[in-house]
Amino acid sequence: MKLLIDAGNTRIKWALVRGDEWLRSGTLPVKLASELSSQVADGPESHDPATVSGQTMAGGFAGAGLRGISQIWASNVAGAEVARQIRELGIEQMHIITAQTHQCGVRNGYANAAQLGSDRWAALIAAWHQVRGKCLVVSCGTATTIDALSAQGEFLGGLILPGVDLMQRSLAGATDKLKTGRGVYRGVYMPFPQNTADALFSGAVQASCGAIERQRALLDDDGVPVMLSGGAAEILQPYLGGPTLCMDNLVLRGLLLIAQEAGAR
Repeated sequence: MKLLIDAGNTRIKWALVRGDEWLRSGTLPVKLASELSSQVADGPESHDPATVSGQTMAGGFAGAGLRGISQIWASNVAGAEVARQIRELGIEQMHIITAQTHQCGVRNGYANAAQLGSDRWAALIAAWHQVRGKCLVVSCGTATTIDALSAQGEFLGGLILPGVDLMQRSLAGATDKLKTGRGVYRGVYMPFPQNTADALFSGAVQASCGAIERQRALLDDDGVPVMLSGGAAEILQPYLGGPTLCMDNLVLRGLLLIAQEAGAR
């Protein structure tokens, strides 16, 4: 049994898998990383990585501790303390991945392959195995990353910009007239907003979608699919033209493919 871990900027997602079967999965805030061991041991059960929520529990493996886990495959962009918490799970076969020059059919276009974030690399691998063609891989979290894959599985490069919430928070925090004392304005999308809350939210949506559409235009193919994942994926999807697909947990899916390729060698 493998434990897959996606430690991002805000949340840690995990899944227990045996072969191709997803047994249990969950999520917790990065600030609660010390609770990872207990959640994996006693946490909720889910049979699909697209339903990771940490809200439901079924029988089977609940309460089974960490017994039976033979390997950990992790992507960690959350820093050294989270890496320490992962290692303290005490599983002998521990793999915290870094981006490679070539892996699972994807070729890395970065001059220094390892400088590409491990989460972006795993998501690119998962997207390639889903689409098997040219696409944009967009992760909508604390940051929004927009990465391009060629028809041959080459990572062409990508953008990093503030996520939808971060855009609003940074602007509201830096501008006296926009400060509410209660955090981010909660607006709705409007083509021509007529209040501050809607203007902040709509601006963040338009900026994010504009960057995505600009990258699609640079690929010179209006039919290039956009694969969206992350917390703001469903916010952005209605405002994008062309084919789009929301698929959560691309990083976990990519980690499993990496683990399976390593086991085949």
